[in-house]
Amino acid sequence: MITSYKFSGVVVLTGLLSGLGGMLLAMLLHSVQHLGFGYSQHMIISAESFLQGVSAASPERRVTALLCGGLIAGIGWWLLARYGKPRVSVAAAVKDIRHPMPFITTLIHALLQIITVGLGSPLGREVAPREIGALAATSLSRRFQLPAEQSKVIIACGAGAGLAAVYNVPLAGALFTLEVLLVSFRGSCVLAALVTSAIAALVASLGLGSGSQYHFTAPVADHSLILWAIVTSPLFGCAAHLFRRYTARARQGVKTNWQMPVLCLMSFGLTGLLSVWFPQLPGNGKGPTQLALYGDLSGMLPVILLVLKIILVGAVLRAGAEGGVLTPGFTLGALLASILFSCCSSFLPASDQAGIALIGAAAFLASSMQMPLTAITLAAEFTHADGSLVIPIMLAVGGSFATCYAIEKLK
Repeated sequence: MITSYKFSGVVVLTGLLSGLGGMLLAMLLHSVQHLGFGYSQHMIISAESFLQGVSAASPERRVTALLCGGLIAGIGWWLLARYGKPRVSVAAAVKDIRHPMPFITTLIHALLQIITVGLGSPLGREVAPREIGALAATSLSRRFQLPAEQSKVIIACGAGAGLAAVYNVPLAGALFTLEVLLVSFRGSCVLAALVTSAIAALVASLGLGSGSQYHFTAPVADHSLILWAIVTSPLFGCAAHLFRRYTARARQGVKTNWQMPVLCLMSFGLTGLLSVWFPQLPGNGKGPTQLALYGDLSGMLPVILLVLKIILVGAVLRAGAEGGVLTPGFTLGALLASILFSCCSSFLPASDQAGIALIGAAAFLASSMQMPLTAITLAAEFTHADGSLVIPIMLAVGGSFATCYAIEKLK
């Protein structure tokens, strides 16, 4: 009985600390963005989006911000690899609690991600709050001397709660914990994941607000979207498989020597140079995704953004910069869907580009990160989309995931 009360208390504390950590990291991200690109500098949370801020910045400022990001990334991760303790990922910490995440190394690693994404890195920011949440959960499980199995659950819940906090996606955060980290839907795990993610999202909303990540105003989905989802889903599965191989090879090529600062400076500098013509490229991809969800991408723009985004993500990963691929993957799916809409809408009529972009984003994300349930829920919580889109999203995710799974099983 005492153990149950202790575990329940740690669950609540994990949610509180993960929410606070996610909120502070998001505030730091906004502050770095405002400082780097010179917009909304007298407030942390503003109505002006990152894309608007980058677009309003001068070309010189864009390039300078990205070069600063490259210097910080290259020098920071090179020093961390040389002098810090070996890093332990969240997944590894959950799998074997005997090898916990080193506190200082993990904290610096998370801060470097937030700062470099704020300065325009094309990677995602979602790994940092997961690491901080897991780090807090590890400290709590040790402080209260929880059994090994309960510690494993708490660490996974802390990571999922960090994701829930930074994006205001409590259900997706819980599902990420269960589907990706614990690979279990046992009753005790489900309850702990739901409570920690709900508390974390609530705490973070006190400082960040409770709005959705993306503005989405597409009309109610019609039946043509179901046909669209079924027909196009295998393409997203194939594309996601190629993206998984591409990013894995880029990470395998990292050299933790003098090359890291040089390559980081070059890859970030390339991002800055391209941002002179395409201000949609810096950052984790939220800007291009929002344009796709508004239906504002046409002509060759989505093709150019898709190709350049893939190149830049691979370049910074190969250079040694760290970050997530969740939001970049969501963006690539939305861009690919927008291209398909432009090419094929006359043959497969559908409601509008916005609905198709959301379906494609969810399908690509589900396969590229191997988390179909989480991807479906993320698409819903990111946008607060109408419930009529749930069926085509589920069909697209199912077809995409099955295709990607089949391809990888054959290899």
